Amino acid sequence: MNDSPQLSTKIIVAGGFGAGKTTFVSTVSEIPPVRTEALVSAASTGIDDLSHTPDKTSTTVAMDFGRISLDTDLALYLFGTPGQQRFWFMWDDLVRGALGAVILADVRRLDESFQALDYFEKQYRVPFMVAVNTFDNAPLYGIEDLRDALDLNPGTPIAWCDARDHNSVVSVLVTLVRHSMAVEARRRQNLDPWPGGAGSPAPA
Repeated sequence: MNDSPQLSTKIIVAGGFGAGKTTFVSTVSEIPPVRTEALVSAASTGIDDLSHTPDKTSTTVAMDFGRISLDTDLALYLFGTPGQQRFWFMWDDLVRGALGAVILADVRRLDESFQALDYFEKQYRVPFMVAVNTFDNAPLYGIEDLRDALDLNPGTPIAWCDARDHNSVVSVLVTLVRHSMAVEARRRQNLDPWPGGAGSPAPA
């Protein structure tokens, strides 16, 4: 890590309810992470699906925040979004000015990833990648099978990730930064049909 990074940028960590966003941010943050969590109560019954996360006792209601400095003199400011749809009105403010986004996915609930995918691909058009969080006892699938299931563009990075493991999270962030910078370079050369494109050149 570098104690005096020269550049900084904003990274969004998104995904469905209970996908591991708070853990992801906390695992790598070099400062005490900021969490805005509330207890999961009976009021969320029928709204939040706890069937795959029975031990989850709290949920993010605004954002998570952390910072990590990479060896490239780049500081990443990490903003974790709330997963429940009723808090999505905050997303536009959190995403504004971001270099890119990590979408955390849970293979047991892949369908909960589609709204985040649609948001970054179609609505806000921010470069993104998918990190499949490895939960205990979750089934394992091939990366290309998951790409097909999520209907990802061939140029969109997808990787397995353990949100509890520092090196795993850093690897995901480095992949995202490289992808986002490549997308920006293509955009400047007018090779992408939109600023957050996943890598397919525009027709000549």
